[in-house]
Amino acid sequence: MNEKSCAPTCKVEDWASIDWNKACAYVKKLQMRIVKAQQEGHYSKVKTLQWLLTHSFYAKALAVKRVTSNRGKNTAGVDHELWLTPEAKFKAINKLKRRGYRPQPLKRVYIPKKNGKLRPLSIPTMTDRAMQTLYMFALEPLAETYGDPNSYGFRIGRSTHDAIEQCFTDLNKGKSPEWILEGDIKGCFDHISHEWLMENIPMDTQVLQKWLKCGFVDMKQLFPTEEGTPQGGTISPTLMNMTLDGLERLLKERLPTKQYFNGKTHFNKMNFVRYADDFIVTGESPEFLREEVLPIIREFMAERGLQLSEEKTVITHIEDGFDFLGKNIRKYNGKLLIKPSKQSVSSLLKKVREIVKSNKSAKQDSLIRQLNPVIRGWVNNQRFVVSAEAFSKIDYQIYNCLWQWAKRRHKKKSRRWIAKKYWHCIGSRNWTFAAEERSKKRNKELSYFALEYATDTKIICFKKIVAEANPFDARWNGYYEERDGEKTLNSTNGREKLLKVWRNQHRCCPVCGEPITSDTGFKVHKVFRHGKSPWLEMVHPECHTVLHKNDACFVAPGSLTGTF
Repeated sequence: MNEKSCAPTCKVEDWASIDWNKACAYVKKLQMRIVKAQQEGHYSKVKTLQWLLTHSFYAKALAVKRVTSNRGKNTAGVDHELWLTPEAKFKAINKLKRRGYRPQPLKRVYIPKKNGKLRPLSIPTMTDRAMQTLYMFALEPLAETYGDPNSYGFRIGRSTHDAIEQCFTDLNKGKSPEWILEGDIKGCFDHISHEWLMENIPMDTQVLQKWLKCGFVDMKQLFPTEEGTPQGGTISPTLMNMTLDGLERLLKERLPTKQYFNGKTHFNKMNFVRYADDFIVTGESPEFLREEVLPIIREFMAERGLQLSEEKTVITHIEDGFDFLGKNIRKYNGKLLIKPSKQSVSSLLKKVREIVKSNKSAKQDSLIRQLNPVIRGWVNNQRFVVSAEAFSKIDYQIYNCLWQWAKRRHKKKSRRWIAKKYWHCIGSRNWTFAAEERSKKRNKELSYFALEYATDTKIICFKKIVAEANPFDARWNGYYEERDGEKTLNSTNGREKLLKVWRNQHRCCPVCGEPITSDTGFKVHKVFRHGKSPWLEMVHPECHTVLHKNDACFVAPGSLTGTF
């Protein structure tokens, strides 16, 4: 192997001196070469490039950065080790070696599910997470190349919105199929066959086997793992996707769209949409789905050690509607409407009520700061469907909840006094739940920190990703750049000024120099310099936090926040 191709570690002395732009470009180039070699049928070259990627300094550094900047960075494994300092992160790069590598058992914890049951979650150590991320860099290009066209879960540049938009495309026409098979796999992560993974996953099988057989610790006891991939491992979603990939192609091969019987053309109207382990299959009749589609799916699953959940796998008519990914899809008098599901609305209101109930004596601005991210996140997820009615209901229910909160605090005050204290006229809204605050930077002018209202969010049309798009194929580079631009425009409510700022920054964060994408999200930072006009910068959320800690310049209150 040509060691000159690897990153020159001698030039990097500490964590701060790593050129992250160069690291990202180096890894992305190798990933694109893997896709090109695979498409050309050079399979030995694919293995060589995968080896080069998993042994390169830059890929290891990016793997460490990935696991130390996500939400689980403060959660340790069985060794109780965390990489919180730059010195620890830089030292961790040298730990990512294949020779002598032996993963430690997983730490088993349980998290509550919506139905009240507990979901087992297995947490690897920091070293094992970084190793899995490193090998995921080499595996993802192949997963994207051979992934099902209409698979949208845990894939780069794809989201639930793409899956819902595909459902709309398949079901909105007058001649569209009217019957839907809602499929759900029973314990998908926990029951994938190890034998199937070892025979079919194109990666280093010795390393893969170590991960699959490392066991887990529960109640201070060590248990073996005979099947499944750990929920909590960074590479597990990719392994799960590759396990289920091929189902769409198999259905289309066995049940082509056009079939001929007695000299007549017969259309079976079959479509397939999958998000992680949830999927739907459309058909012209319940008999077709039950007698022809289901046996093929069960056979496909059994080969991989999986089986369908009999409780959640049902066949539904489009006029009765069905819930999928937090949306309700149903035809009303022949017109297809996709709305937020009742369960999704109820979950949001339940969370809001819990926050309000747990802050009976909190200040108004503190309560608003806890509510805004919850409301904003839910609304941003539902703004691409028919949500106006649901948004109005949400605002009304939140108003009632806050009114009771205010009345409880001031039992001897009149309604008018309570309304005047907590609700204000801001813009075109007469009743805005907002806290008064005086800015130290603006000559003590009175301003308001307001609650975000669902109905203030504009409902827009979502543009679905092209099914064949591959983020590691050079032919699609321009498409992904344009798509990121469109997402940015949507996330900033159509403000061309912020889109221009993003492009002037070459789509990168001015603090860390890394790209601002749909996965990273952004915050808008207002910069003031003495004697100069203020200007805007788009930065990563974590970089914005750093700027706040030792800020030499003023950050405008209420800075814009978004995700593409």
